[in-house]
Amino acid sequence: MRNLREIIDRYSSLATSFGDPVALSAFALSPEETETLFSAFDEDYHISRFLHFSRGNGSAFLVCGEFVTHVSFDPAIRSVL
Repeated sequence: MRNLREIIDRYSSLATSFGDPVALSAFALSPEETETLFSAFDEDYHISRFLHFSRGNGSAFLVCGEFVTHVSFDPAIRSVL
């Protein structure tokens, strides 16, 4: 399983800027790892307040009981790294 720093590094390489949605499939994880990892982040108060899930075009993943396709991180996420 990846750690938060690895995910944020990957996010920042994919997004034009923090706050832009990135497809969860772009993280190149297995569907199970994507769902487990992002569900764990969503359940952690210190992390979840900086991330936002959305649903659009693309592969959907079940994150904490919701089907989502994209994630965005607030720039302040760096404060918990």
